[in-house]
Amino acid sequence: MHFWGLNSCLKEQNKDMKIKYLFAYLSLFLYLCGANYTVMSNIVAIVGRPNVGKSTLFNRLTQTRHAIVSEEAGTTRDRQYGKCEWGNREFSVIDTGGWVVGSDDIFEEEIRKQVTLATDEADVILFLVDIQNGITDLDEAVAGILRRSKKPVLLVCNKMDNNETYLAAEFYALGLGEPQCISATTGSGTGDLLDLVISKFPKEGDALPDEEIPRFAVVGRPNAGKSSLINAFIGEERNIVTDIAGTTRDSIYTRYDKFGFDFYLVDTAGIRRKNKVSEDLEFYSVMRSIRSIENSDVCILMIDATRGIEAQDLNIFQIIQKNQKSLVVVVNKWDLVPDKDTKVMKTMEDAIRNRMAPFTDFPIIFGSALTKQRIFKVLETAKDVFLNRRRKVSTHKLNEEMLPLIEAYPPPSMKGKYIKIKYCMQIPDTRVPSFVFYANLPQYVKEPYKRFLENKIRERWDFSGCPINIFVRQK
Repeated sequence: MHFWGLNSCLKEQNKDMKIKYLFAYLSLFLYLCGANYTVMSNIVAIVGRPNVGKSTLFNRLTQTRHAIVSEEAGTTRDRQYGKCEWGNREFSVIDTGGWVVGSDDIFEEEIRKQVTLATDEADVILFLVDIQNGITDLDEAVAGILRRSKKPVLLVCNKMDNNETYLAAEFYALGLGEPQCISATTGSGTGDLLDLVISKFPKEGDALPDEEIPRFAVVGRPNAGKSSLINAFIGEERNIVTDIAGTTRDSIYTRYDKFGFDFYLVDTAGIRRKNKVSEDLEFYSVMRSIRSIENSDVCILMIDATRGIEAQDLNIFQIIQKNQKSLVVVVNKWDLVPDKDTKVMKTMEDAIRNRMAPFTDFPIIFGSALTKQRIFKVLETAKDVFLNRRRKVSTHKLNEEMLPLIEAYPPPSMKGKYIKIKYCMQIPDTRVPSFVFYANLPQYVKEPYKRFLENKIRERWDFSGCPINIFVRQK
């Protein structure tokens, strides 16, 4: 840095000039130090009638495959959020379901609510139409609604795959300005569109640091109440809820930063057995739910109290366990159980732990997403489990507690040889709490004794809900 120039800045008598110089040098210092900061994210909503390519454009702008794309109308039902970076600006993009006006279909009524909420949140609205099909009655109806909106609306003509820009001329009749011709599939024209989007943003933004926020995935069978639970958490109809299994198809991320919490809630599609998955869309939805489990920190497994724990609940639990994710079990719809005394609750809790053995050290909460019974306790417990996952035990304390136990209950001898463990420690900076025990003959320490060590660690330190890795190494 030019320290002579900084020295001159500090000697500057004019107060305004001194502040201006200081800010200039501070910016240069942050740049040289590699500081990474972003401007507060604006929001862009993609709306339009079904099957015009909204999810394809969403995937193109966010450079992901988060939104499911299919030729079947009505594939997207919930709002889907993603990040887009263009021209040194970062902003959020919302994919919405197809806007249908005047329909009696239960899904289409809920989709209309989601689109309305999305346009209320957005700073810029992209109204997507199909250049190949021309103006339809539904396009005119949606355009009439958007013309009454006070938000900037950009008319985007999609599916211009053969450079037939003259077809866009008729869309001037919608009264939403000049059409922007793009192809979401190939990416043609999207750069010019993004330049125009950025020009419509508010000029000022607040600086926010980049941060890693924990992800809590709500998983379970279809119709277990996953979307209802998230809607109850955030206090709005964020995700569509119906009695029809398979309503949720995408994995929906929702930022929750209320009451001292700050994390992402991930609503996932219900996971059914492979032989029950008949549609391509449901197959992709289930795969996306499994990917959400892989990318999460804590999994909230929803179990239907009216059906009890079933084989598919165990399959989902095995996916969680295979990926070594932390676990909170929520027995939902507890308000529908006729006899809700302590004995019934204890019987169901024992049944869940017995079916999921040998991993039984996880919290179980009985509640109802519909009546909001104990739902706040779900958040508190999930946060505690996430903190347990980061718990560190000092080497001194670990040896002080564990070595006397190991001496009193040593590993069984093998082939006439005695196994001695003289030292143990927690491995630092691991994804899952991991402990290593150093022995003279580590190959003779079997799984039952490793489970004994894990149980003793759990008795002395709170790792509830978290998997633990036990390793035995040569001393």
